[in-house]
Amino acid sequence: MTTPKSTVAEPMGEKPVGSLAGIGDALSKKLEERGFDKKYVVPGQFLVLKKHEDLFREWLKDTCGANAKQSRDCFGCLREWCDAFLLCSLGTPQPPATA
Repeated sequence: MTTPKSTVAEPMGEKPVGSLAGIGDALSKKLEERGFDKKYVVPGQFLVLKKHEDLFREWLKDTCGANAKQSRDCFGCLREWCDAFLLCSLGTPQPPATA
């Protein structure tokens, strides 16, 4: 299983969804059945849910049956990835864009 640190240290690329932290073989099969077949697809759902921990973890539980530890690990790795690679990190207000 992938750890949050290894997710942050490498590009998402075309890796299978099972390479996300907290997502093993059983969960990845369920996610793939629902169209979340690649590692890069799940951060899209994470962002659609506005990086809200409770909403994302509940979505993961409902979508593939993730338990508390699995959903916490996956949320943590996606939060760290977003903090490292996106301009809008959690809890850090961004200055407004200037025209």
